Amino acid sequence: MKRGAAVEWKGDLKTGKGAITLDSGALKQTPYSFITRFEEGVTGTNPEELVAGAHAACFSMALSAQLSGAGLKPESIKTKATLTMEKLEAGWTVTAIHLDCSAKVPGAARAQFDELADKAKAGCPISRLLKAEITLSKTLES
Repeated sequence: MKRGAAVEWKGDLKTGKGAITLDSGALKQTPYSFITRFEEGVTGTNPEELVAGAHAACFSMALSAQLSGAGLKPESIKTKATLTMEKLEAGWTVTAIHLDCSAKVPGAARAQFDELADKAKAGCPISRLLKAEITLSKTLES
């Protein structure tokens, strides 16, 4: 299985602009730039936001699989991924990703939920891809 995206960048780093299109068509010519990457409140995306979204989506699906495998049926799984990028001696580096998950899972005990969420965090393909520290907070809704 292969998945892809294409980008086109025009111009220099600080004043140039790019657009990303996903092979699936979910994003088409979505703008990104230096400003959307390093400033707040600007419309457009950036590579780090896309990685965070991919990680949150992957983890949620992995948790659903873990829960289903344990005979539990989740009503909802909400995950927010917060990626931290810091300027280190080597340059800008993604140093951590924190996953904040809240799930409504009828019949799930807290200890079982925590164990399955930890397995999902370790086992989702995006978690395995990333080398940054990945942390997770979990809420089991009643």
